[in-house]
Amino acid sequence: MSNAVGSLRSQVALSPGSARIALVDIALIAVFVLVGELNHGISPVESPLRVLGTFAPFLIGWVVVSVLVGAYRLRAFRSAKAAASAAGATWISAALLGQLLRSTALFHGDLTLAFTIVSILVGLALLVPWRVLVAVRRG
Repeated sequence: MSNAVGSLRSQVALSPGSARIALVDIALIAVFVLVGELNHGISPVESPLRVLGTFAPFLIGWVVVSVLVGAYRLRAFRSAKAAASAAGATWISAALLGQLLRSTALFHGDLTLAFTIVSILVGLALLVPWRVLVAVRRG
């Protein structure tokens, strides 16, 4: 167990700053899902479990991939380029994992090329500028 904790600590900079970054990352992923659901006529107020069911695979994908690739390590923010690369690679992988999860019986939805492309592009448009801003401010 201590090896697993040690491995996790080496992949995540445990600090209040990292926690704030993670919260904004998750909020941006939630915005992506909410806007998509609203565009498809699904009300988060009337169908909160459906919206959560859409959000969950992308959240799981983000958490798993971000830990595996070290998206919260200090090196992920050492420059704007590093931040863009880390955020981009993390989101593309997380979105693909999220799409694969959606294609299982565990979640509603399915695996379609169109939504996979849209999810990757919209997520990149939300997450990459935010992560670059963090890197520039830490400068």
